[in-house]
Amino acid sequence: MAHDLSRPLDPFNDEDSNTTPNPHIDQIVQARLSRRGLLRGALGGAGLVGAAGLTACASTGQGAVASPLGSLGFKPVAKSMADMVVVPEGYTATIVYALGDPLSASTPDFKNDGSDTAFDQRAGDHHDGMEWFGLDAQGKPSRTASARGVIAMNHEATTDQKLSSFFLHANGGASTLPRPASEIDKELMIHGLSVVELQNDGKRWAYQKASPFNRRVTTMSDAVIHGPARGSEHLVTRYDPTATKARGTLNNCGSGKTPWGTYVSGEENWFGYFFRDAQDDDRRKKDKQVQALVRYGRKAGAASRHGWESGGSDERYARWNNGALAASAKDDFRNEMNTFGYVVEIDPYDKTQAVRKRTALGRLGHENCTFARAVAGQPVVAYMGDDARGEYIYKFVSAARWDAADAEPANRLAAGDKYLDKGTLYVARFKDDGSGEWLELSMDNPVIAGSSYFEFKNAADIAVFTRLAADAVGATKMDRPEWAGVNPKNGEVYITLTNNSNRTPAATDAANPRSYTDLKNGKEQKGNVNGHVIRLAETQPAASAFKWDIFLFAAEAGADKSTINLSNLSDANDLSSPDGLVFSQATGLCWIETDDGAYTDKTNCMLLAAVPGRVGDGGTRTLTHGNRTVTTHAGKPQTPATLKRFLVGPKGAEITGITETPDGRALFVNIQHPGENTNMADIGNPAKYESHWPASVGYGVGQRPRSATIVITKNDGGLIGS
Repeated sequence: MAHDLSRPLDPFNDEDSNTTPNPHIDQIVQARLSRRGLLRGALGGAGLVGAAGLTACASTGQGAVASPLGSLGFKPVAKSMADMVVVPEGYTATIVYALGDPLSASTPDFKNDGSDTAFDQRAGDHHDGMEWFGLDAQGKPSRTASARGVIAMNHEATTDQKLSSFFLHANGGASTLPRPASEIDKELMIHGLSVVELQNDGKRWAYQKASPFNRRVTTMSDAVIHGPARGSEHLVTRYDPTATKARGTLNNCGSGKTPWGTYVSGEENWFGYFFRDAQDDDRRKKDKQVQALVRYGRKAGAASRHGWESGGSDERYARWNNGALAASAKDDFRNEMNTFGYVVEIDPYDKTQAVRKRTALGRLGHENCTFARAVAGQPVVAYMGDDARGEYIYKFVSAARWDAADAEPANRLAAGDKYLDKGTLYVARFKDDGSGEWLELSMDNPVIAGSSYFEFKNAADIAVFTRLAADAVGATKMDRPEWAGVNPKNGEVYITLTNNSNRTPAATDAANPRSYTDLKNGKEQKGNVNGHVIRLAETQPAASAFKWDIFLFAAEAGADKSTINLSNLSDANDLSSPDGLVFSQATGLCWIETDDGAYTDKTNCMLLAAVPGRVGDGGTRTLTHGNRTVTTHAGKPQTPATLKRFLVGPKGAEITGITETPDGRALFVNIQHPGENTNMADIGNPAKYESHWPASVGYGVGQRPRSATIVITKNDGGLIGS
């Protein structure tokens, strides 16, 4: 999850490379676009966090679902700026798994003082998207088990200022180049994924330190390239001239669970980890990759996020310099950046199999990947957002038709090969009449095959340079598409559009209709400051057209209800910057998490529960921007009965991944980067840390804040949210 645009730290999380004059909605020149080529139908007293305990869930549109609740059965929590997790009366939140927790019996307990090592055997940093995978009493995979299971989890990034992960190192780390190799080695290990076993003994949840299922995937782990980019000249590196293998996964953000029972993770803001010097464009001369490098946020001479390339000549450092430094791509790492930016898949039950990078789903700033309910005889369909200002919403439709026998395959990753390696990728175009269309990204589309914007020779080019293909067909530029979720009751797709400081009044359109000024601590914030949630309805998931409306306009309760607070939000449910979005398979509730910087003068980030409606349940709203008007399509206004604040996090934290047990009685939520606004110069003075959570509530030792997973249960044992 990329940080909110108003947060001053971490500019690499606010990638902004879509400077194309891509038209908005109805500005496409129709004569240039062939409908036949673009629109190919794919079918032809609040509870406070304490220590100990654990649980998780599935959120992928699989399995049975109860009818959505008619209302929300809990008292909303108030906004809070306290350094704690606040949940409703009648609920308990317990910390179960935090940065540095050991994942093997031989790994020492976490000291949390900057001296710890062996992070390839510990929980990584910045807990993010996660999914639940059940285990029965014999330790076998189970889709219904709710007392024992493994959680597969993303570790997106690290809390950093001036290059280093300052809470990870004893003295805060080096702030100048070259970086010490020992610091880089730690940072290479805290990124990636983890798989951790959790059990409930009837009294409490706890993670199992010595479980044989426990696993870390880091930036150095083996990965295999699958799909159309396998063997592409654009993925050739010194590490693997055959372009069939890569190393590791990076900046993993949102998650998903496949119909065949594997875990998928989106590689998001990977571009900032690389460096190429100011002369690199000249060395590449007429190489078309110069255009692609800039479009993916990597300008020549720009500093990298952590300076990993400065650690020495060893390949584990040299690979982060993606300049054209040798005679050919086989002799350097000019293409290393092209090996990132994909949806990656693992089998959380089988640590012997390497990560697979599914290039058919495109290369972009992937947030998450969510699947429509699989239907026998129909293609498998997945939805994805590209999290950056002015980027796009995508859909993948498999070539293979779903076979129900693959729900329990002998080899789960082989099933992934079947459904994710071949298919068609589409990008969304929104029309101002509330309809939309999926534009095909393939060489069968004459706009791409004959593009003068960028030369596409084959399917591998589209897979590696997906953003440029979407530019070429005229997709609609959106306000940072993040998580997508599928309503299990009616199949409608909800997508969070977190915010966009670049959305000017002149650039507003029906799908992104707001541009306004908001004040925070007396300072102006402009654009679509608070973000919104859009939703799509299709006649079937593989359809080439859709209807849309805006389910929720995020806003402060006191904002103008005619121009900003269009969803009629109150103190019980106002919010800013919706980010994570997951539907409960047990209740049908829609959970919405925030990654906010615009409203943090009034409240820490939060989790809300919503009762979803359906596309078209509201009406149109017309907004005036100077001498022009924009008419949008809005869902019905919210009330405290349909949208409530369920949780508020500690200081500086983002509320990230979320999953539940199949019975809906344990909800897992990730708390990412508490205390991120701490000044690096104060590393030796814990009294000045912005946050001390979770040690401040009894979990672990030391005073340095840690990203962590909590489990929320209802005190009467009931369904969460009911």
